Amino acid sequence: MNLANRSPTPAASTSLARLVLLADGSAAHRRLMRVQLERAGYRVIEAADGDTALRLCREAAPDVILSDWLLGGCSGIDLCREHRDMPRTGYGFFILLTTRSETADITAGLQAGADDFLLKPISGAQLVARLNAAERVLDMQDTLSAANVKLQAALERLHEARRQIEHDLREARKLQNALIRERQRSFGPIRVSLLMRPAGLIGGDLVGFHQLDDRTVGIHAIDVSGHGVAAALMTARVATQIETLSLDRRMAPADLVAALNEAMLDGMQTDSYLTMIYAQLDIPTGQMRLVQAGHPYPLLQRADGTIERVGEGGLPVGVIAGARYDQLELTLRPGDRLLTVSDGITDATSWRGALLGEEGLTAILRLNAPLWGFALMESMCWSVSEFASGERQDDVSGVLIEYLTPAPVVPARPAAEPE
Repeated sequence: MNLANRSPTPAASTSLARLVLLADGSAAHRRLMRVQLERAGYRVIEAADGDTALRLCREAAPDVILSDWLLGGCSGIDLCREHRDMPRTGYGFFILLTTRSETADITAGLQAGADDFLLKPISGAQLVARLNAAERVLDMQDTLSAANVKLQAALERLHEARRQIEHDLREARKLQNALIRERQRSFGPIRVSLLMRPAGLIGGDLVGFHQLDDRTVGIHAIDVSGHGVAAALMTARVATQIETLSLDRRMAPADLVAALNEAMLDGMQTDSYLTMIYAQLDIPTGQMRLVQAGHPYPLLQRADGTIERVGEGGLPVGVIAGARYDQLELTLRPGDRLLTVSDGITDATSWRGALLGEEGLTAILRLNAPLWGFALMESMCWSVSEFASGERQDDVSGVLIEYLTPAPVVPARPAAEPE
């Protein structure tokens, strides 16, 4: 409500009118000011002393307090201090009525919390002008309070939405983890170990294996572009398609990856793409047919410790229609192991901006030569984390395929002959 638009008669609605507390020891002065205030459209309550004024401040929470400097019970300055210390929902504009104009008195009033001063004797025009200023402050306060209420309500809705999203993501993570039925499994002399650590609750990496028949195992490592829910949904869809395509025992790995490429471009209607490794391993012979489609190069560590880079690079899946993928063959022998990781490892960056890369991964593999299985994977993750100062900006995943060396046969000691 703006006093500038008030009529000199009490035309304003009582329900909208500001409440003014008039605290003055002079009944005649209160009567005169009350008439002026009510003509300006205000509701008015009166107090003849400081104690009554304090009680009315607590009970009625007036919008404006007009208080004489000198009051019975407590001074106007004391009333102002007490009023400022009271808990209330809205702002109370405090005007001191005084005959004092010294700088020290004005300073004392401002320090007590007064907003304005009116020097006695007070004219009607002066009173209305000061109340106009008070109205502007109170209107701004009301606007800010209403905006704060709306903002708080919006924040509560956002917090609730965030809690729901986090709950859904935790459930989605359980479902994504369920796609990896086993983290480690042995197939005769071959052992396959899986590593998957998303950067967030869920991610776009997925690794897995599935037995195609009595002697063949299919192994895949997938890294979908992007992160979060969309990437996780894509990995689930791709994993299902890989298992479906691999049901055709006649389909070679290169044909399977090419078919997956066409399915992504034709059926999924998405801008996402993925890099992957897909391999089929013959358990009795250790022979492997492998396709690298844009994924980081697998590293083959032979039993004698030498390390070879495997793969031909290749196009990512879901980028170019009609893409063809090269297929290579290799043979694992006892003591050999093949490590495949996502670019969350090879693209790890030190605080100086250096990439770990293939060279760094090779060094980690050499350093951890005595370790096998999960112990090797955990040590590798620790080394990468140390290199990147604990920062992980991308999902991390890996597959470790090991051709286990048979345990040496220890001849039994002959029983000691009795003496």
